[in-house]
Amino acid sequence: MIDDEFPLDDELCYLNHAAVSPWPQRTVAAVRRFAEENGRQGSRHYSRWLATESALRAQLCRLVNASHSDEIALLKNTSEALSVVAFGLDWHVGDEVVISNQEFPSNRIVWEALAPLGVRLVTVDIDDMQSAEQRIVDAIGPRTRLVSLSSVQYGSGLALPLEPVGRACRERGVLLCIDAIQGLGVRPFDAQACHADFVMADGHKWMLGPEGLALFYCRRERLEQLRLHEYGWHMVEALGDFERRDWQPARSARRFECGSPNLLGIHALHASLGLLEQVGVANIFETVSRKVQYLIDKLVEHGATILSAKDPARRAGIVTFRLEDADMEALYQRLQANGVVCALRAGGIRFSPHFYTPDHVLDRALEQVFAHRH
Repeated sequence: MIDDEFPLDDELCYLNHAAVSPWPQRTVAAVRRFAEENGRQGSRHYSRWLATESALRAQLCRLVNASHSDEIALLKNTSEALSVVAFGLDWHVGDEVVISNQEFPSNRIVWEALAPLGVRLVTVDIDDMQSAEQRIVDAIGPRTRLVSLSSVQYGSGLALPLEPVGRACRERGVLLCIDAIQGLGVRPFDAQACHADFVMADGHKWMLGPEGLALFYCRRERLEQLRLHEYGWHMVEALGDFERRDWQPARSARRFECGSPNLLGIHALHASLGLLEQVGVANIFETVSRKVQYLIDKLVEHGATILSAKDPARRAGIVTFRLEDADMEALYQRLQANGVVCALRAGGIRFSPHFYTPDHVLDRALEQVFAHRH
């Protein structure tokens, strides 16, 4: 039963999936099985472990609608994948990268690091959420080489309509890079529909997996366009032919995986994605959207200011709010102390429920938010 997958402690109101999610019980069990097998038999069944790795690539392929699992690499985290792109492209002095002013540091610092190469960073103000995508499109100029955006912004929770941005990039010969960590697992995503060239996302947020394992999608046409900076036994085409002296990078996205795979993390994420596929991301989005709307309605009813997008088409699982009559830092500390697990982001409190979050947890969290008024 899916209801049994998340036996969180009764005193917790867990509303922090935009940071680090609890694991489903099937994931806990998968990790336990893997560890116990390793402890008893070592790598005797390594081929079976690799079959799980292959199955995970197929799951991630479906999750982002890649053309083939060969376009999927398994890296350590979103930042690593962004760095693979940023330092893999052949830049020229005067090239421009367009980002938004709401990006998580990972999707800003990596592009700022290109300044010594003469690459200019163009930051677009998207605080007017209804015109965000048009402002991004308008910022694409003759020197723009790449646009890099989060599919969902970590602070405001704004879910950008990516299709018009992707279409403009494709028409103008500009690359599109999507940090999808706040969207994958909670909101349907289609790399083909938005013309994404690169997509990256850690598994430990909405995908309900472990830290230390991330998806990196690289469109087939771009695989050889990225210069490699890490080399090792695992990234060669003739994988397993250890005596071979001549070698070439794998023709698949495995070329970005220089060494041994994180098989513990692979077993965990495979189990978590199995749950997401069982429920269906479209169903998850519908359920989470209802919970988000409920939180927004109740918060507004009590006089809170909503810092997130109110348009259901422009949000995923994040609600960020502030109270004008309260110190947000103090409120955050009180919520944490009372078991409401949330985050302090974008000048307010960020709640991020998932599909399994019970409605009574939302009510208890809201009671704690307004307890200072009594």
